[in-house]
This record gives sequence, C-alpha cells and structure tokens, in this order.
Amino acid sequence: MNKAIRILKNWTLPLGMSCGLLGFLAFHYIKALSPIKPATQATAEFLMPTVLFIMLFATFCKVNPRDMRITGWHVWLVLFQLAACTCIALLLHFEPNLSFVLPAEGLMVCLVCPTAGAAAVITGKLGGSETSLTTYTILSNLAAAVIIPLVFPLVEKHAYASFLSQFITILRHVFPLLVFPFLLAWGLREFFPNAHKQVVAYCRNLAFYLWGFGLILSVGQTCRFLADSPVSANVKWTLSLVSLLACILQFCLGKSIGAAYGERIGGGQGLGQKNTIFAIWVTYTYLTPVLSVAPGTYIIWQNIFNSWQVWRKQRAEEKNNRQTY
Repeated sequence: MNKAIRILKNWTLPLGMSCGLLGFLAFHYIKALSPIKPATQATAEFLMPTVLFIMLFATFCKVNPRDMRITGWHVWLVLFQLAACTCIALLLHFEPNLSFVLPAEGLMVCLVCPTAGAAAVITGKLGGSETSLTTYTILSNLAAAVIIPLVFPLVEKHAYASFLSQFITILRHVFPLLVFPFLLAWGLREFFPNAHKQVVAYCRNLAFYLWGFGLILSVGQTCRFLADSPVSANVKWTLSLVSLLACILQFCLGKSIGAAYGERIGGGQGLGQKNTIFAIWVTYTYLTPVLSVAPGTYIIWQNIFNSWQVWRKQRAEEKNNRQTY
C-alpha cells in the first residue's frame, strides 16, 4: 500500500497527463460513449475553473502578502516578455510577406502569454518561493494586458476597440481566477487566523494533487481541440515545434535569470509555465484561430518538463532519506 502511494506521489503529473490522453482516445474512438460525450464535456468545462480556484486558494494561503516584493528577476522577466513580443510584432508589421509569418506569430503568442496562476503550485513543490512567484505572476498578467492591445494591431490590422476597452477585456479574462482566490486567502489570514492555520496545516499538498487532477481535464480538452482543428497536419507540426522551442527557451532563460537572484526555480516557472487557455483566447480574438495550435501544444510541453522536474526532485529526496537511515 505504501509503495502504491509513493508511486502515485512520484508520478502524479505523468499519470494525470496519461489519463487525460486515454480519456480523449476513449471518447474519440469508442462509439458507445458518444451519448455521454456532451455531458462529459460540460462537466469538464465546469470542473476546470472550480479545481483551479480551489488549487490557487490552497496555494495562496501559504503566501503572506506582506512579504511580496518586486525584485530584480521580476523586472528582467517582464522586460523580456514585453521586448520579445514587441520585436516580433514590429518585424511582422514591416515585413508582412515573410515566408514564416505563421510560425513567428505562434512564437509571439507563446512569449507574450502571461504566467499561469498555478505556476506557484509547482514552484512550491520544487522548493521555490511561492510568494515571489505569486508577485511575478501578477506583474506578468498586467504586462500582457498592456502590451497585447498595443502591439497585436500591428500584426493583424483589424478594427479594434480602444486601448482601455481592450485592457479591461483582457483583465476580465486573466484576473478573476487569479485575484479572487488571492483575496479570499488574504482575508482568511487576516480575519480568521485559526481557520487559516488549519487550511495551511491540512491542505499543504492539496494544490499539487488538484493540479494533477486538473491535468486530466486540460490534456483531454487539448487533445480534443487539436483533433477537431481543421488545420493541416503540416501546420500543426510546425506550430507544435515552435511551441516546443518557445518552451525550452523560456524555461532555460527564466532559470538563468532567476539563478542570478537566488530564485532559479521561480524564474523558470515564471517565464516557462504559461496560461495557455488565455493564449488560445488571444489567438481567436486578435490573430487567427489557426495559431491556437501553438499554445494548445505548449501546455503539453510545459507539463512534460514539470513532470520530469518533480520526479527528479522526489527521487533525490527518497535517495537522501535512504542514506539518512
């Protein structure tokens, strides 16, 4: 029994991804499941934000807002997010007939996409600072809300609303599931300290296992989205490769910058783990639905990498425990 629990703990993320893939394959190929497919999709769409809210609340309960400070690595990562997006947008604006326009736009979306609120969960699991990462997550989402309405019209010259209107629209998409659990956790800390201590004591690892469950839903939905996409196979593979390169670049660069400030884990998660659901919405709203393949596959790459990181850390901890005893 203990061995089974240990395996479950070590392989939570890979198991979540595998279950999501198997669930998609079952509903895609087993005709007998077709009658319950709409109800299953509706349930998944309801559960995803609910699980995310509880997960972030449990994580933010461990964050003391009074300890939140903007540090050097926060600034450098936000500058990279803004500069990378702006440079690609300007290139595409002045050279609209380039042969690699679609991959460049896919790369731009992956780079400007803000940090996922759940990045703090993996950061804490890997031994990083959840407080510092939460600070950066808020900054990253604000930066995306500012830069996207400014530079994306340079790429796709559609009729857009005013900057303020677009800014508020983006905030509505990225902040409710980020700010509300944060404020709830802060209020619990300030006004119900005993209840707050109980949540921290008994829900220490809850967020991580909820993240594993959330992977079942998100990977299943991503696979369904990619299978239903009318985009040609060549375009899918090209954008998938672009998202893989973007994932490697951002995790490596984030770790390098974070390491200079003693926050290697937070830097990697801050720049590498993205709010891909928001990125997909951005491609539909500002660019073209074809590009949604890039953030759609990015979620797979980032979770494969995070699964490996968690497995490696837990394996090292088990090895140290055996040596101790």
